[in-house]
Amino acid sequence: MSKLPMDVITDVCYRLPVKTLVRFKSLSKPCCSIIDDPEFIRAHLNRSNRTRSNLNIILRGLHLYSVEFDALDTAIPLEYPLSNGAGTEAFGSCNGLLALRMTEKSLALYNPSTREFRRLPVSQIDPPPGESCKSGYVFYGFGQDVKTDDYKVVRMAQFNKDDEEDDEGYFFDYEVKVYSLKNDSWRKITELPHYLRFMFQFFYHLLHRRGYGVLAGGVLHWVMPPRIELGMRTSRIVGFDLTTEKFVKVPQPECADRNYLLDVAALDGCLCAVCNYNQEFVDVWVMKEYGMKESWTRLLSVQKTRAINALTFLRPLAYSKYRDKVLLEINNQKFIWYDLQSKKMRSVKIGGSSTSFGAEVYVGSLVPIEDRKRVENQKQNEREEQKKRNRKKRDDFLSQGFKLVL
Repeated sequence: MSKLPMDVITDVCYRLPVKTLVRFKSLSKPCCSIIDDPEFIRAHLNRSNRTRSNLNIILRGLHLYSVEFDALDTAIPLEYPLSNGAGTEAFGSCNGLLALRMTEKSLALYNPSTREFRRLPVSQIDPPPGESCKSGYVFYGFGQDVKTDDYKVVRMAQFNKDDEEDDEGYFFDYEVKVYSLKNDSWRKITELPHYLRFMFQFFYHLLHRRGYGVLAGGVLHWVMPPRIELGMRTSRIVGFDLTTEKFVKVPQPECADRNYLLDVAALDGCLCAVCNYNQEFVDVWVMKEYGMKESWTRLLSVQKTRAINALTFLRPLAYSKYRDKVLLEINNQKFIWYDLQSKKMRSVKIGGSSTSFGAEVYVGSLVPIEDRKRVENQKQNEREEQKKRNRKKRDDFLSQGFKLVL
């Protein structure tokens, strides 16, 4: 390798899978220096996103499984630190990092490619002061603040009032907190919109993991389902901007029929609106330019078939390599390739996983969880402290020996 120009080696490394690059770090110091360079990590990730390479799918059932997107054949158990068997959920992914929830007090970030892992500091869920209530459903979201290059976890905790005779009944107070990876700390959001109190609906959010935010355009998205009793006959997309850390309005597509159940998804970085019409057929719309209502475009429409008795849930996951097909997750039970030209569907069978699952797409990357400069400074400080302790021990020893001689 010493005879090869460095730019040639770098260009070859851009094209390699992440796991291969991780192994190559042990070959030589120059290789390690290239692969650890922030510019290389960024360029490698951009290439993976552009070419749709290094893609994987996380299956969330009783356990977590990983499937290579190019093969879509066999699911293998996802290994991660602090694995305590069943119950761990992956509630988001961004640039190769997964956000994991073991319990409400045990959250973590994990890069499956590099096996780098960080447990988040515990932040208690604090009920509103002076009110008798208890914590209920908790919404989560994870993504990147592109402006500051920071990764953030959003937690929205809903409170149930202990007084069952409360006049408000289905109104809920919320606590919203944001974790910053750069600061390694949580911050409470105090300015909350009034409509947040109508957000939670038991069956809608509990089924199909709809409490996990969908990332697109630097904004996390959830759906507030219809409230017929309040005169709200259509669903509403709720957005939280990771840069401003404020809730924002998100335009919805103008569907021909308003009698539908709305869901959200992300496809190739674009926000999707999934309109389900009485489980008979589903339209998938894509917002091609984020924030622009006019950019909503209907991508595909799926009707129930003999193989699919009812469309209780559908979510687009990813385009194929040549963007002529879309991989769909249907009813938390099967994967379907949908051909955008012929409008035909083909089932995909994946072995080794549970019969019921939720799916999350992530790209393999070298993105670090730990700030390497901060870690190196911390190690340097620890070395300096150790040197001071050693000098003190030596001086104490010499002092004691001098006293004994006297």
